[in-house]
Amino acid sequence: MIDIQQNSPLTLLQNLGFWRAGEIIKSTSVPGESNMNLVLRIETNLDSYILKQAKSYVRKYPQIAAPISRIEIEYQFLKQLDSNPFLASLSPKVLHYDAQNHLMLLEDLGEGSDFLSLYGGQRQLNSEEIQHLAEYLMHLHQLEITNFPATGSMRVLNHEHLFDFPFLEENGFDLDSIQPGLQEASMPYKTDAFLKQRIQALGNRYLTDGKVLMHGDYYPGSWLQVSSGIKIIDPEFGGLGDAEFDLGVFLAHLDLSEQAEELSAQVQKHYNLTVDWSLVQQYRGVEILRRLIGIAQLPLSLCLEAKKTLLARARTYLIS
Repeated sequence: MIDIQQNSPLTLLQNLGFWRAGEIIKSTSVPGESNMNLVLRIETNLDSYILKQAKSYVRKYPQIAAPISRIEIEYQFLKQLDSNPFLASLSPKVLHYDAQNHLMLLEDLGEGSDFLSLYGGQRQLNSEEIQHLAEYLMHLHQLEITNFPATGSMRVLNHEHLFDFPFLEENGFDLDSIQPGLQEASMPYKTDAFLKQRIQALGNRYLTDGKVLMHGDYYPGSWLQVSSGIKIIDPEFGGLGDAEFDLGVFLAHLDLSEQAEELSAQVQKHYNLTVDWSLVQQYRGVEILRRLIGIAQLPLSLCLEAKKTLLARARTYLIS
């Protein structure tokens, strides 16, 4: 397999066979932080592109093995969007796909930034942005999907970090290294047998294929603000599942980023498909818990007491 690195020589990239006649690579750069895959911006004398390659591990956490087939999931996900002009306009177009080398060349949506700054309190979402984000999910969940590739291995990876690892009493992850006192604050949730039973049942449901195409990781790191508006990227965890999962993750990150309370109600207003909102709340709760006491930490500016309040709220979402 051709192994692309952030500092790969231009000659290696030039020989990939993706380029037009007379097209010469001038430079490469890293367009932003990527959790799962290697991502490069490729500048040529004719255009600019985004190159992605999946490897057998998680880019941000190399000690965690990850299915290399995730690049095919993203490829197939993006191709499904071609049938819907609204969705296609909000996602990068696939220009080339190299299954053998787990490489994909994408349209460059332009310079922009993700929405991770929401967690630090530097910005608040407005009603128009909430409507836009909710309508994306509504359109996505209405797509008619046939022959989508199996996503079991990626689902198992995500399941471990959503429903299992955060709730182990001894998992080797010292939460006090994140914030003093957080380890003790996590213990009531790691030792609550009833709560863990609910989480296990929800996790079993998550592992089962559903009826709609879900994005699978619908949080501020997957929302990209560019000059033409908000785009949606990185559907590596996509696949056939519950619409309620995407909605629950969406709402959980409104909680985690301390967005105005009324914005959660606006999500329900603008997403006018029939779903089980009690199931949405359960997914919302487990996403909050795993982001606060699991390994997939966020750049939160919350004090310990605020995290304790959110942990308690998440439990309510799961058991009410």
